[in-house]
Amino acid sequence: MQYRKLGSCGLKVSTVSIGGWLTAGGSVQDHVFHDVIRASIEGGINFIDLADIYARGEAERVVGRLLGDYKRSDLVLSSKAFWPMTDNVNDRGLSRKHLMESCEKSLQRLGTDYLDIYFCHRMDPEVSCEETTRAMEDLIRQGKVLYWGTSVWSGPGMREAHAAAEKFNAYAPVVEQPMYNLLDRGIESVVAPTARTLGMGLVVWSPLAGGILTGKYNDGVPPTSRGATTQWLESWLTEENLGRVKQLGEIAAELEITMAQLSLAWILHQPGVSSVITGASRPSHVESNLAAADVVLNADTLARIDRLFPA
Repeated sequence: MQYRKLGSCGLKVSTVSIGGWLTAGGSVQDHVFHDVIRASIEGGINFIDLADIYARGEAERVVGRLLGDYKRSDLVLSSKAFWPMTDNVNDRGLSRKHLMESCEKSLQRLGTDYLDIYFCHRMDPEVSCEETTRAMEDLIRQGKVLYWGTSVWSGPGMREAHAAAEKFNAYAPVVEQPMYNLLDRGIESVVAPTARTLGMGLVVWSPLAGGILTGKYNDGVPPTSRGATTQWLESWLTEENLGRVKQLGEIAAELEITMAQLSLAWILHQPGVSSVITGASRPSHVESNLAAADVVLNADTLARIDRLFPA
């Protein structure tokens, strides 16, 4: 396993990490996900990414029941807040009240005293960036959070957070978590360059485009599959994209690696990326993804992939 700093801060995360979206507390049985986490940690993964909204808190509870088996300081544990958790009008967004209360609830579900990273899970147009930044500063000074980050924020939004931090001599966000994969390279124009300028690392989600970049849909989309039932995946499942994915498979075959490993390795070769957040429903998925950390792609291969999936 390789480890990289989060931008310019001192925290190091495994280049391949494990997330709980759609799996922990949801589509995967608890004991199976515990096996996934164990395989991840034994394989060198130190970064576990969660959010309060994942399975409405169940993802945090599932992981929390396993944390006692490991030395807490060996792990980089993250969670997030923004999305409504109840019908309470204040149980949503990035207000000081919601961030303070949501952080406390996440800590209770996880059974830990602190989060290594706490993400603002989206931008909140109803709350000033100054209020959010000062709330995160207080969570850090209370020792409940070590670093804070943004998730799916715009370039100007990240700049505004850094300006607020400078104004109040507060801690600024050190990491952005965007969606990024070969089928969606949108962050390359503004978000990624802004993050690099601000010294923020990138930890990216959906690196395999919901499984499309593994080749699982090359022979069609089963009616009960995620690709047939998830709207944001349907937009990627075009004839053109599937044709390009098949050509990506040919490159992977030449390199004697899987398409998933090639797709993950490509991301890790992009500037500013600290880690790819992978999902897994069984330990064998983890073992396959771990191999991507050691894949080295030469300039010719990277150029072929860029021509196949232009930004």
